[in-house]
Amino acid sequence: MRSAEVKKLKVNELKEELRRRSLDTKGLKADLVERLNAALEAEAAEPGGAARGTPEHEPEEEQRGDGEEGFGDEGFPNKGRTRQTSYLFQYCDWKTNLSVLYRSRSPQPPAEEEEEDFDDTLVALDTYNCDLHFKVSRDHYSGYPLTVEGFAYLWAGARASYGVSKGKVCYEMKILEEIAVKHLPSSEPDPHVVRIGWSLDSCSTQLGEEAFSFGYGGTGKKSSDCKFEDYGEKFGENDVIGCFIDFDAGGEEVKIAFSKNGVWLDVGFQVSREELAGRPLFPHVLVKNCAIEFNFGQKEEPFHPPPEGYRFIQTIGIEDRTRGAVGPASKADCEILMMVGLPACGKTTWASKHTESHPEMKYNTLGTNAIMEKMKVMGLRRQKNYAGRWDVLIQQATQCLNRLIQIAARKRRNYILDQTNVYGSAQRRKMRPFEGFQRKAIVICPTEEDFKERTLRQTDEQGKDVPDQAVLEMKGRNNHVETKPTNKTKQTTDLLYFFLCFCL
Repeated sequence: MRSAEVKKLKVNELKEELRRRSLDTKGLKADLVERLNAALEAEAAEPGGAARGTPEHEPEEEQRGDGEEGFGDEGFPNKGRTRQTSYLFQYCDWKTNLSVLYRSRSPQPPAEEEEEDFDDTLVALDTYNCDLHFKVSRDHYSGYPLTVEGFAYLWAGARASYGVSKGKVCYEMKILEEIAVKHLPSSEPDPHVVRIGWSLDSCSTQLGEEAFSFGYGGTGKKSSDCKFEDYGEKFGENDVIGCFIDFDAGGEEVKIAFSKNGVWLDVGFQVSREELAGRPLFPHVLVKNCAIEFNFGQKEEPFHPPPEGYRFIQTIGIEDRTRGAVGPASKADCEILMMVGLPACGKTTWASKHTESHPEMKYNTLGTNAIMEKMKVMGLRRQKNYAGRWDVLIQQATQCLNRLIQIAARKRRNYILDQTNVYGSAQRRKMRPFEGFQRKAIVICPTEEDFKERTLRQTDEQGKDVPDQAVLEMKGRNNHVETKPTNKTKQTTDLLYFFLCFCL
């Protein structure tokens, strides 16, 4: 069954397919479609295409999940118990069934993306230092962003593997193609644009939108620290932009300049040496719906000869270049932090501060807020200037997020999953693909007064307005039914809760 066929199924048909695989049948149609697609992908990955949730040795009752020895709605062995108390069972019961439980109710983790053999002494696009939705080519000298559905609204950035802190250095970038995005509304400003320049390794991939990040865009604007000014000329498909940096210029400033198709455009930025403090700057690109190619000096003939005195960065001795951050060696060295909490409780604020205080981890934040940051227009968030339906844009951002989580699980990086994640079923589903990572839950639970204040602030600043009914439902679904279990069963429940929260 293909993905397109799954979308055509009715809700009752989707539930039947999920029930056959002992998977959760709760949720909206979109959730059911996503769940079934994940199960089908897992089945296809198995030898012979066998379904992971229906192994041949399991009895039919267990496969259906409705027999005496099967699994109830909560995913725990029934053993004749009621749904209300099905989670109160003895240690020996769930210990023997735990592997079957998670095998049947969770999709198989995706295979890790293979790292290609590449000479690390060469200057090239860094597969670790780029956005998840930026696709680096096999030769590491070209790339393009994902453009399907909501991805067409997103900027995608990437940095080179090496930076420099002295000399007169340059590189070239050519726009190979403006990728067709007919699904975007005609009102979308600048659907095809590239921003090129230099930045610190510690900067985000949003070139030109923070300090020590310097970009020249195809709209004829230069930007740094989110300040946009007219500069040079507009550029687009088939144009070649030269990027030059001069650390040898006299005075107290480092000079950054650009060229278009071999024509010098003069100095665009002057950076204080004292503030730069000897830190290297790296080639950096930010694209929206364009395929691009670089010449770092690996080509026998450049697109255009550089001005006298400038050298391509690849021709600089490796001892005079600085390698950017290198990713974890294995999944066991990677960390994913799952935020848990109600909307506006402070999850994103915590994630931002944690990322800033641990720059060596280079956390990739996975959340709709992070996606909206990559949808900016001239450095402004979409809600400030978006004339279309805001709810449609949020829906597309959510679709992008689901896809990015799938991509993230195949790459060796550190992540923060910035969503509410208040439902146990969602926690298990989202963390299962990251098997092998160090998985941790960060629970944010403010006082009622702080929660109300943060909710009002989020509504005023970001335009988000989560319905009270949705918040109440999240609260209600997480209130445990009060029971009076024995000490032994309570201990068992606590052990299982610990297992679910910290070992998944």
